[in-house]
Amino acid sequence: MLQIERRTRDLAMFNLAIDSKLRGCDVISIKVDDIAPNGYAVDRATVRQRKTARPVRFELTEQTREAVDDYLKVARKMPGEFLFTGPRSELSMTSRQYARLVSDWIVGVGLDPHLYGTHSLRRTKATLIYRRTGNLRAVQLLLGHTKIESTVRYLGIEVDDALAIAEQVDV
Repeated sequence: MLQIERRTRDLAMFNLAIDSKLRGCDVISIKVDDIAPNGYAVDRATVRQRKTARPVRFELTEQTREAVDDYLKVARKMPGEFLFTGPRSELSMTSRQYARLVSDWIVGVGLDPHLYGTHSLRRTKATLIYRRTGNLRAVQLLLGHTKIESTVRYLGIEVDDALAIAEQVDV
């Protein structure tokens, strides 16, 4: 939908939120230098999380890099600036503005905004990685969790999930 409607900023923000697996407050705090230090989006970036003050590395897929590069060109963003600014300022977009924007996207594709939100974007790729690999430790590192128990709770892993993964492994 964002691609069809040529909403370059929103597409860059959506793709970056999915790829980075960052909390909303961290997505809106990203500066141009964090992901495009030379004017073009990099393959991998590191951002320090506000909640934990821990750095988290993430990959930017080709699709995300293209979306970010298109947005940088259109918005004429410069090093040192926030990547996503509010409508009338050079300051970072607020968490509330980001939440409203994500809600609009969700409604735009016919989903219930009470069931999905900004944190759904953080959880999406982490959940897919876990389902495809069963590698809880990798997901823990990607999310920046300090305790594996936090990742287990976060992903909602149940005993049945663990057994299903175990059944797929032949020894």
